Amino acid sequence: MRKTLGILTALTIGAMLLSCGGGAKQDEILIGEYGSLTGTTATFGQSTHNGLTLAVEEINNAGGVLGKKIKLLTEDDQSKPEEAATAVTKLITRDGAKAVIGEVASSRSLAAAPICQDNGIPMVSPASTNPEVTRKGDYIFRVCYIDPFQGEVLAKFAYNSLGLRNVAILKDVRNDYSVGLAQFFEETFVGLGGKIAATQAYSEGDTDFKAQLTALKGANPEAVFVPGYYTEGALIVKQARELNMTMPIIGGDGWDSSKLVEIGGEALNGSYFSTHYASDDTNYMVKNFVTKYKERYNETPDAMAALGYDAGLILCDAITRAGSTDGAAIRDALAATRGFRGVTGTISIDENRNARKSAVVIAVVDGKLQYKETIQP
Repeated sequence: MRKTLGILTALTIGAMLLSCGGGAKQDEILIGEYGSLTGTTATFGQSTHNGLTLAVEEINNAGGVLGKKIKLLTEDDQSKPEEAATAVTKLITRDGAKAVIGEVASSRSLAAAPICQDNGIPMVSPASTNPEVTRKGDYIFRVCYIDPFQGEVLAKFAYNSLGLRNVAILKDVRNDYSVGLAQFFEETFVGLGGKIAATQAYSEGDTDFKAQLTALKGANPEAVFVPGYYTEGALIVKQARELNMTMPIIGGDGWDSSKLVEIGGEALNGSYFSTHYASDDTNYMVKNFVTKYKERYNETPDAMAALGYDAGLILCDAITRAGSTDGAAIRDALAATRGFRGVTGTISIDENRNARKSAVVIAVVDGKLQYKETIQP
């Protein structure tokens, strides 16, 4: 089982932000980062920051980019879309960031992307999977797969690997990620010949789901699909088990946090979720990354850490190939990325600035996360 990620205290976060602050010197290239270091999805921002920091350290130790050191300037958006927009505005207009990395949550990337686009500043999202994110403009990229593919992967896994034919859905109606993933799952599952037994809704921040679960239980589904984030996902699974709902419960990559098992415990046994990599993968790049991350942070990296790491490497590779810190030149180099070997797979950026790559399915067995299978695009 992955070790629990340490929760950064307000003091630690403040010190980290101060250490990253200030503008770039002449021998530096300033890269902005915005993420949820605090708030409802704090582990997402903390993990991506750790992975990105590790990538920047490695790049700088190897000589930097274009003969200059990368300086990472990080802003905490507190897990709020409006704060994400404010953070990115500061990074661009106040600090002069040449490119921006963020966010994990699609709703926050959607709030910030237009600002990057309007200012001609490339933005690379580590993990926002909603298709609308990169539709905000030609300066907006991501290193993760998108929800149509993730929804298809999960539907095929449910139908083919688990043999399910009748599945219920419990989605977060205030979350762009959750609504989109539910839609793509349903379209594929029904297309394969499956049936959606019932659909219920909740909102991020809710803690009592028994009314919705009771209604779903009455529809007698073979499984429940919960495309939300880890806190609500874990609570939903716990409360489902309390209602004697013993069927598999399936989530998306929003479940991928060390907090999932910490909150859900043994109730999560028999659950599955899709994600971007498995820390127990025997691939050399994965093993090397996990070893270095453990040495640096004394914990096992989750998928958000791996995606933060890959986002940093891909952006710096693009700046190197561009031979410039000009926004348009970096944009064009990012768009030309093909066959980049990252920790989360071999990544190619398609014509819509989305990453084409494989997905991984994780099973929860005896309270531990175990690699189940890999699905190619």
